Amino acid sequence: MYLQHFFQSLWGIINEMSPYILLGFIIAGFLHVFVKPSAMTRHLAGGGLKPVVKAALFGIPLPLCSCGVLPTAVALRRQGASKGATTSFLIATPQTGVDSIAATYSLLGLPFAILRPVAALAGAVLGGFSVDRFNRNGDGSQPVDDNRSCNASAAADDEYRGMSIGRKIIEAVRYGLVDMVGSVGKWLVIGLIVAALITVLVPDQLFVNLSRYPLLAMGVMILVAVPMYICATGSIPIALSLMLKGLSPGVAFVLLMAGPAANFASVMILSRAMGRKATMMYVGAVVVTAVGFGLLIDMLLPASWFVPGAMHGATCHGAHTDVSIFATACSALLAALLIYTSIKFRGHGHAHNHNINEIEMERKYRISGMACPHCQATVTKAISALEGVKSVSVDLASGIATVTGNVNDDAVSKAVYDAGFNVEDSNL
Repeated sequence: MYLQHFFQSLWGIINEMSPYILLGFIIAGFLHVFVKPSAMTRHLAGGGLKPVVKAALFGIPLPLCSCGVLPTAVALRRQGASKGATTSFLIATPQTGVDSIAATYSLLGLPFAILRPVAALAGAVLGGFSVDRFNRNGDGSQPVDDNRSCNASAAADDEYRGMSIGRKIIEAVRYGLVDMVGSVGKWLVIGLIVAALITVLVPDQLFVNLSRYPLLAMGVMILVAVPMYICATGSIPIALSLMLKGLSPGVAFVLLMAGPAANFASVMILSRAMGRKATMMYVGAVVVTAVGFGLLIDMLLPASWFVPGAMHGATCHGAHTDVSIFATACSALLAALLIYTSIKFRGHGHAHNHNINEIEMERKYRISGMACPHCQATVTKAISALEGVKSVSVDLASGIATVTGNVNDDAVSKAVYDAGFNVEDSNL
């Protein structure tokens, strides 16, 4: 009985989300291919409120989870972005994304889909402006190298230069449906499974009692969300299941905002890249805006706006009687992509081959900071762009990059650094 209820709940949630998730991934691919990193860097340099707001607006549609956004933000910082703008980008990006906004609309409705990017914008501006205003002198963050800035931006822009529009469109779809699915797929599956387990196993009365004390419930949710780590899209089915068990919409909103942005791994890496004081402001901005908007939802906005009625039958009663052929096809396609990318990115790395007639030498490098297939692909592309490289294979699990060709260690270290990572050992 429990097993049947579990699979019915899981299938109902997947059918509601899959068309929107696939659309979001494709849009994400177009953003990746057609938005130049150098253009972002130019807009994010300098002090004041303007770069902070721009960074938030750049980050909101980008579908990067916190493990993927960290090297991107570090690279932006090294390329000349201000510390305030970098902090703003770090807050806004993992909390939203075109894929998660579309999925939020599919499961939780239009008010949630609107409030989520609005809250991300508010938190990003608050955190970025605080860092820019009160942490200008820094506290141990990594310095910016202007020479690296020019080289890194140019290398990133060259990736799709010279491609025809048709080839760029194909590459955008490939990136969205392969690289992006590989990047967030693990966390999406975890979120779906956790949501179905909550629906089946958690007693309804548990969260009804907790919802009587909103601030306590939000505090508990932050304590749970921070170590749990879940991506912006993966957090949606969990929030839905908690609401259907009696948790208030405001407390569920805290999970949606705090979970993707403020986890232990992100905080540790951010402290190293931005400094302790900036990191405290980052976490404070995430918590304050999540709780503030959560209280706004519970106390000031109509409760009828936040009733996930479309999924009530599917998750509570295990009966979803009106599933369209299109939704089923999208679910099947999403499942196939998840299986394919899990096999493709499982410890085998990416390999890029170049027809260069050089003496073939193989070197191995231990690289720190990689956390997902997006990071893996970024490192691979950065090294592959070097002159003399014949092939590159990056193993995500071990952090080892194997480089074949005629290239020196300094050039590899510089390329990896420009991409937002570090070579810890080049004598393997």
